[in-house]
Amino acid sequence: MKFARFMSAASAKAMLAALVVMPTQVMAQDASEGEEAASQEIIVTAQRRAERSVDVPITVTTLKTEELATANIQTLTGISKVTPALRFDSQAQWVQPSIRGIGTAVTTSGVGGNVGIYVDGFYSPNPLGADFDMMNVESVQVLKGPQGTLFGRNTTGGAILVTTREPSAESGGQVKASYGRFNEHKLQGYVTAGNDDVAFDMEALYRGGNGFQTDLTGNNKIGRYKSWSMRLGAKFNLSSTASLLLRYGHTTTEDPRSMLANVYVDPVLGDMAPTFVPTTLYTTKPDLFAGDVPNRVESDSDTYQATLKADLGFANFTSYTQYKREDVDQSEDLDHTAFTVFQIGLPVNNRTFSQEFLLTSKPGSPFQWTAGAFYFSNKDEWQTWLDNNVATVGRIRMGGSSTTSRSLAAFVDGTYEVSPRFFITGGLRYSHDKIDNAYYITAFSGVKTPVTAAQAAAVKKDTLTPRVVLRYKPSDSSSIYASYTRGFKAGILDVGGSTGNPVAPEKIDAFELGYKYDDRALSVDMSAFYYDYKNLQVSLFKGNPPSAQVINAAESEIYGLEGAVRYRVSDAFDFNLGAAWVHARYKKFNDAPVYARCTGAAVVNCANGTSYYLLTGVTLTNTKMQRTPEFTANVGARYTADLAGGKLALSGNLYYTSSFFFGPSGTQFPQKAYEVLSLRAQWNAPSDRFFLAAFGDNVTNSRYVTQAQYNNFATGAVWSAPTTWGIEIGTKF
Repeated sequence: MKFARFMSAASAKAMLAALVVMPTQVMAQDASEGEEAASQEIIVTAQRRAERSVDVPITVTTLKTEELATANIQTLTGISKVTPALRFDSQAQWVQPSIRGIGTAVTTSGVGGNVGIYVDGFYSPNPLGADFDMMNVESVQVLKGPQGTLFGRNTTGGAILVTTREPSAESGGQVKASYGRFNEHKLQGYVTAGNDDVAFDMEALYRGGNGFQTDLTGNNKIGRYKSWSMRLGAKFNLSSTASLLLRYGHTTTEDPRSMLANVYVDPVLGDMAPTFVPTTLYTTKPDLFAGDVPNRVESDSDTYQATLKADLGFANFTSYTQYKREDVDQSEDLDHTAFTVFQIGLPVNNRTFSQEFLLTSKPGSPFQWTAGAFYFSNKDEWQTWLDNNVATVGRIRMGGSSTTSRSLAAFVDGTYEVSPRFFITGGLRYSHDKIDNAYYITAFSGVKTPVTAAQAAAVKKDTLTPRVVLRYKPSDSSSIYASYTRGFKAGILDVGGSTGNPVAPEKIDAFELGYKYDDRALSVDMSAFYYDYKNLQVSLFKGNPPSAQVINAAESEIYGLEGAVRYRVSDAFDFNLGAAWVHARYKKFNDAPVYARCTGAAVVNCANGTSYYLLTGVTLTNTKMQRTPEFTANVGARYTADLAGGKLALSGNLYYTSSFFFGPSGTQFPQKAYEVLSLRAQWNAPSDRFFLAAFGDNVTNSRYVTQAQYNNFATGAVWSAPTTWGIEIGTKF
């Protein structure tokens, strides 16, 4: 183990200087200033029960409603600009979060992310639905590091917990509307009412816009998007000790922006368009698009949830029951040019059922514990069509695949107070995962090929994920901890690559040292971590004809430092600072996917009109991991002042990331460092029932690639939007 090696890194020392010296100076100030500016304690549920964040031995970034609003965060992916070490990348429409370098670029039937997303306690496994509008959100918690004991499968990087408001017996509501550049508009409303026995709520949201790109072929609707969402809730107080919350949600979206890729420009390979396409038929400029037919993404989903809570006397009981239907129909131009050659359609139908039972101990005892059982079933069915000349020929089936993933787990976790200052935590989770009813359809055949029993058996796994923590409290407002945790990402069958080959589960062993301080005015979080990461699942294009396939990469090693400070200087001014240094490397990567141009290559590598191929026999050592910047940081501030009888709040947030690579080998398709600045000015009326705001996003006008869509025909670049601005008004009642 090389856990101590990173402590001498110069960049890490610089970060620690900023995040250690400053809090020390602040804490030396008069304690009465902190008391006068005291805010509420930060409460988190990272250990499946409500606790003070300072007492939780996990690195957690907590974002409340006000913080989300002042940073102009409209969707879940937006939280990355205020969360150290968190990225939200995409592969076409698949949203793929990563924390501290732990993420995935794999897209195939049955695959999940490396960061678990939970909304009101319910697991959301589908990457196609991983981004959503922040409807009535009370808080977002980002848990850093493997959460395999308390949250289970597919949380090797961490977990994101989103909590929304419940129906209230006290009647009320709010309405918000905004309009901005590129005709972006949004209307959102919420209402709740009830009595002591039953309460109801309803929320609806509509948004739309034109997008920022101009289509060179003359289609001025190329970037138009619209979506609407609604959510209904009913909470029944069954008795003084039990309640039942029922929810239904629906979302319909037409949004092609994640598919609007132009040709990526690589510093070595140059313009990565098909070699046979004239330069007049494609573009590399961020604000332009050239395609032979419009790309599109249409999605429709329904979610049904039931949450039963009861006080059993000796413990609190919670049952989470969920069924979710998600259908997505999408098409994309794989050559990223106006040349009619390879337009594909990819409809996906996803069905999920989950059931969890949770028991948590009552507060006050020296032994605090959590126990639970979890069942999960997910059917993920894909179809692949050739979409060229749809008007005259129609869709031609190219392939397809389907898997049904099932998981059964039981876990227990407890913390014992050895003394008022010393605590020991231990936990263990058993998981049984299997995949059945799997098949794939080879190109143009339309015939379903079942996965063999041997292939299915290879990914049937029983897994134990333990954790052990030692925590010391120097004072009631601080903690020091050392932890070991294990996480895993479930194995998959590579049916999307028309092979059915088993891909082994990813495994990670994580060690972390941390320090926390929180006196209500000032909070400090610092951590050092080391990960031993095995069997990474990596996506690449190979074969003849080429297809997207998944392999296990060699072992990887990750270590780094992270810190965050929040300080409320006074009632009028507060600021926050966060930074992370992550050293993530493939130790040794045999048969690493490195792309080369077909010019001069052997015919066997470049058949079927492909323009790029994978070099064979490439072994990489000590190379950077995919989509992992070494340094990320954010700084934000808010100032309030009296104005016209009301309150004026001025806020800003600056996000910075160092360079990284989009390519699966960690050596190709680079993105340079960039920064993004968001600003907001909001005036609240004296009654606090009305507000008016003006905002700007990407005020620095940074232009950067948000995803590189690589394949053997071409590599596309999806670009960030330029500077945007708008106004927002709202009222509550």
